[in-house]
Amino acid sequence: MNDRIERLAAGLAEPLLVTTPANVRYLTGFESSNAAALVEPDRVRLFADFRYASSGRAVQDVEFVETDRAIAHDLAGRLSGRIAFEARDLTYASWETLTAGGLELVPTRGLVEALRAVKDERELEAIRQAAAIANDVFARIAEERFLRRTERELAWQIEQLFHELGAEGLSFPAIVAAGPNGALPHAHPGARKIQPGDAVVVDAGCIVDGYCSDCTRTFAAGALSDELKNAYAVCLQAQEIGLAELSPGRSGRDVDAAARDHIAGAGLGEAFGHGLGHGVGLVVHEDPRLSQVSEDVLAAGNVVTVEPGIYLEGYGGIRIEDLVVVGADGPEVLTSFTKDLVTVD
Repeated sequence: MNDRIERLAAGLAEPLLVTTPANVRYLTGFESSNAAALVEPDRVRLFADFRYASSGRAVQDVEFVETDRAIAHDLAGRLSGRIAFEARDLTYASWETLTAGGLELVPTRGLVEALRAVKDERELEAIRQAAAIANDVFARIAEERFLRRTERELAWQIEQLFHELGAEGLSFPAIVAAGPNGALPHAHPGARKIQPGDAVVVDAGCIVDGYCSDCTRTFAAGALSDELKNAYAVCLQAQEIGLAELSPGRSGRDVDAAARDHIAGAGLGEAFGHGLGHGVGLVVHEDPRLSQVSEDVLAAGNVVTVEPGIYLEGYGGIRIEDLVVVGADGPEVLTSFTKDLVTVD
């Protein structure tokens, strides 16, 4: 067994059926859209169908078992007894199939995710490389023309740049949200052309060796109104406050509150409706969370975003996001593109 599996197995009361694709990959290195792993005290069985059998047999430290394509149905006839499962991932249909086969299923939450939240040096290096590519993309896009181009056109150029600079994929489809669309935190780039006076929110990231980066900057397409310039200043101050709060032992709720209180103190509290940040790793949104309801406590080796936003409905939005490694000696900010308000043509 590898170290990750040993640490997981040491805390299990019963065998754990791992079905979340990112968790299967984290534990075994095996990437598939249709796989599962059963972690027991003395062995790990990796299950996948014929399409992945050749790759599965090459995985070290596991017993590979080729299954039918309908894995839940196959496992229902293959396994027995009391087995823990990942409640966040297993579908109700799969649960029905497994229990109908006689398994006694015990729900668990966050067991592998808790391990994933603390990155080792190899993981950190991949994330640093992904962030470095993002830094280069933001620097290049800042030199491009924004005015009179559509959000969709600019987003496509950003995605092309990521591939040209060596990314293996995107963490998520790039967001370009201009003018009123910037008030939508997860806006989809559309046919709207960027106009003078627009604040343009650009949110993008990429994947290197399976690990994600995530960065947001807001650009000024020409001169911004005083209201938007004030929102930018407040958002940037809140973001810096949030960064200063990142340290092992701090709760995600308290870090969120420090930044949120600053925005509220400026009279814009109702315009900040999402959490301050989230963990980043094999997927772009994972533990730990920085939010008003988070119960997570930060640890050295966490990688999180700090991304306050101010959203003025029908008018515009501001979001500033850094990707950060939590360290015993202070935060390591991986996103280096300037947070000064950049004006683009």
